[in-house]
Amino acid sequence: MELDDLFREGMARLGAAVTVLTTDGPAGRHGMTASAVCSVTATPPTLLVCVNQSNRSHDMFVKNGALCVNVLGGQHRDHAGRFAQSGAEDRFDSADWTTSTTGAPVLSDAIAAFDCTIQSRQVVGTHSVFFCEVQDIALCEGERDSLIWCHRNFHHLRAAS
Repeated sequence: MELDDLFREGMARLGAAVTVLTTDGPAGRHGMTASAVCSVTATPPTLLVCVNQSNRSHDMFVKNGALCVNVLGGQHRDHAGRFAQSGAEDRFDSADWTTSTTGAPVLSDAIAAFDCTIQSRQVVGTHSVFFCEVQDIALCEGERDSLIWCHRNFHHLRAAS
């Protein structure tokens, strides 16, 4: 097996939270499913978000300069699939959305939503690494299951009681 193939197989075994990245602004409203998101620092609150430059949402994030990281729970499996499809023009019709500081769509029942401005972008191979400063955070109250992507499939992770 080639190194690229081994890398992809190894990464398929690394579980990650499932998010929907959304944006709105001069380039329009758009969103995509993503799992390449992690914290960078708490001061200032900053996330790292990786997006393939060939993804249909990439240039919209760049032009709008803002995105919201909507962390999905187990009940959002359909949303994850819908936002992963390239032709789903009605992807925003299936849920309740609000906006916050940046104007990016915020999923009203996301287990957490991080409304961010993109502070910088670093190109690495096929991807852009966005460094996103958090402007506002919404947390859903109550116990929620997390939606995880691992072994090329969705899995529910139950919160400890």
